[in-house]
Amino acid sequence: MKILVFEYITGGGLNKQELPDSLVKEGSLMRNALLDNLDRLNQTRLNRFEVMVTLDWRLNNLAGITGIHVVTIGPEHDITEEFARLVKQCDLVWPIAPEFDGILQALCQAVESLGKILLTSPATAVAIAGNKLKTYELLNRNHIATVPTCTFQSTYAPGEWMVKPVDGVGCENSYVLASPLDFERMAMRKGQYIIQPHLQGAKTSLSCLFKQGSGWLMCANLQRFEFINQQYHLTDIVVNHHPDLGLYQPLIDKIAQALPELWGYVGIDLIENDNDCIDAGGRAVQGAVAEIWVLEINPRLTTSFVGIHDALGINIAEAVLQLLHGEPMINPAYSRPITVQAKQATHAS
Repeated sequence: MKILVFEYITGGGLNKQELPDSLVKEGSLMRNALLDNLDRLNQTRLNRFEVMVTLDWRLNNLAGITGIHVVTIGPEHDITEEFARLVKQCDLVWPIAPEFDGILQALCQAVESLGKILLTSPATAVAIAGNKLKTYELLNRNHIATVPTCTFQSTYAPGEWMVKPVDGVGCENSYVLASPLDFERMAMRKGQYIIQPHLQGAKTSLSCLFKQGSGWLMCANLQRFEFINQQYHLTDIVVNHHPDLGLYQPLIDKIAQALPELWGYVGIDLIENDNDCIDAGGRAVQGAVAEIWVLEINPRLTTSFVGIHDALGINIAEAVLQLLHGEPMINPAYSRPITVQAKQATHAS
């Protein structure tokens, strides 16, 4: 069996554009952690997987990773055609890509149309989870506590507001607005944005597996940020920071039932807030005290994934492959917090 690992940023998706350093570092972390998971799995198997990975022509950061077939993507390649060519050569495909501009959805659709096994959520799930407004509408319909969200309008409203691209990844191009001038400047930016009340509280995430309306929670993580020039910048993530998973499992069950198309590894971003919330029209939301609010559903590997093996001894690649034939066997070998530096490396905390 051949597995294609395609991390979009480091794997040639931007082969004709400038490579953003921050995205390259996060992409490299996730790609290398996935390759490590697959290598660990191969060491326990009689019939080893053949692993193929793509690499942007300007990068050479696969040092120390052996036993894989590396395909270099040069500036002369059409990445859409090259991806399709490589997919045809493999049995299973694991894309890691941002949702913006429909990138992840298009990759999933390509794999599905070529009749290969996709090791992530299908394009139908990405179409919803990759759009913050559609995600809000889905969660709201299913009575899941979520941050009130609507399309950004330039009319100023008192208070502090978070404005984000409707399909953005992380904190890039997201801003906190608090004045009429902020709204005017935001209105000049190109693209489609959503607006949410700027909630205070712990910014956490959940690392999960999903399949056909069922969800398995592996760990809860704490995301830490710096706030500079009206923007949040992720500094690090404490993976497995909260040992009481019972607090979150009911929420995962609700999300699994609300979006049963979710499959494989999924990251859920939350705000844990003890204060009242107001909606995008400035009105108080009743019963919004001591709530856990869902911010985003990420239907792909996230940066938190990088620390899971060191935190719990769980091999995510093995668990995802188990989903192809049944339920995953999630048996932590140990439990400890691991800090993933968003721009550097991983170490125990």
